[in-house]
Amino acid sequence: MDRIDFRSDTVSWPTPAMRQAMANAPVGDDVYGEDPTVNRLEALAAEMVGKEAGLFVASGTMGNLTAILAHGRRGDGAIVGEDSHTFRAEAGGMAVLGGIVPNPLPTDVYGRMNLTAVNQAIYPDDCHFPTNRLILVENSYGAKGGYPIAPDYFQEIRHIADQHGLIVHMDGARLFNAAVALNLDPREITQHVDSVTFCLSKGLCAPVGSVLCGSEEFIQKAHRARKLVGGAMRQAGIMAAAGIVALTEMVERLADDHAHARRLAEGLAQIPGIKLQPELVKTNMLFFTLDESVKVTPEQFVQRLRDEANIWLSGGYSRSFRAVTHYWIQEADVDLFVKTARAILQ
Repeated sequence: MDRIDFRSDTVSWPTPAMRQAMANAPVGDDVYGEDPTVNRLEALAAEMVGKEAGLFVASGTMGNLTAILAHGRRGDGAIVGEDSHTFRAEAGGMAVLGGIVPNPLPTDVYGRMNLTAVNQAIYPDDCHFPTNRLILVENSYGAKGGYPIAPDYFQEIRHIADQHGLIVHMDGARLFNAAVALNLDPREITQHVDSVTFCLSKGLCAPVGSVLCGSEEFIQKAHRARKLVGGAMRQAGIMAAAGIVALTEMVERLADDHAHARRLAEGLAQIPGIKLQPELVKTNMLFFTLDESVKVTPEQFVQRLRDEANIWLSGGYSRSFRAVTHYWIQEADVDLFVKTARAILQ
């Protein structure tokens, strides 16, 4: 890359193998179901998460919205974490386009809703309330440092859902980060949900795309929902080819990103004026803050990282920052970040 970019794993460029696969991909019209590369990607993705079928979509947000539209009806309620991506960072799509009424609940330090609170959030069978329909979960949990949530939580959510006839959808944008961090087959997590979407374009390094997976019946409904939001694509195999490389070559190496994030967290924690909890860094993401005693402003901190080391970091609007590692961040880049931050704050 032309910069050392810690802003997000979404900035990762496709690998040389992906560019080659994209150039050589067999293609067809995906709306007719005739793109062989898309069909192969969807089948591979579904098998990896233990579902019957998959649907290639343009983004994680589109995957979540398509799932919610396919599962729900106008006036249905969705129990969701108050800092989850589907509630906080998808432009209110479930309500704006689907008429789905979110019922947001607090989450703990790991991103888990309290199970008793989930039970209590289920509306009585009364015409004054929305119809109970969905529980929306997330793994890894982006707002809580990308923490990987173990399957037993989702098993309990599944139990509650089954008691009340509810559907569970997982925003698994970084599902494979969670699975690698927990040393689990992703199916051990996704077995507890009805549908799951995961991104190919973050740590897995593909240039674009996500896959939504679930039952055959659900995916048929999702096709219609994808069309509704303008997501039906034509010769999409050019993009799907990179997704196949992502799933076959890039999953296990996510452990390297996690190791780099831990190294960064441990290094930054040793710098006076920086506050963070390295023990919470389990995947490729970490949050840290500048202490009020630090004379350097957040804007100056971000700008000096760029000017002095070509290191790009999100933030500057408050004293809190997020750093994310990915394929294009190496150990030397982490060490340069720590060295430069120490020099700026000394």
